[in-house]
Amino acid sequence: MPKKIEFHFKDPLDSPGYLLGQLTMLWQRKLKRVLDPLDLTHTQFALLCALAWRSRESDNVTQVDIANQSNADRMMVSKVLRTLEEKKFITRKGHQTDTRAKTIGLTELGETVLQKAIISVENADLEFFATLNKDLPGFNSNMASLIEINKND
Repeated sequence: MPKKIEFHFKDPLDSPGYLLGQLTMLWQRKLKRVLDPLDLTHTQFALLCALAWRSRESDNVTQVDIANQSNADRMMVSKVLRTLEEKKFITRKGHQTDTRAKTIGLTELGETVLQKAIISVENADLEFFATLNKDLPGFNSNMASLIEINKND
């Protein structure tokens, strides 16, 4: 017979990590339904958004910029960007000043698909988080604080 397992939290509903994991899985399932018709995964969508946000500030967005914007692993970003390039959603060109870096840009097709995805995902978000109603800004603020505190761990 196994030893009795001890938990700090007496119930799964007392565990913020467990709850966050459950919520994340349900939210990702919802996003998968809206992104599948656009031939995008959630990760691809997130990196395209990071590229679009960074492109507002610079014409020389790099893979490192995208990784930093999205708090993602650089090697994973590289693999996903290759896939997005194969789908003709992005271009990768030599950087003007850094010979080791590539400048990443959205293609016309990438812009079109991303705009459709943003509309679909934002609508899905509004529906998914609707029960928070007036508490949504506080929820978002708490999440942003947790991201900022933990992003360098």
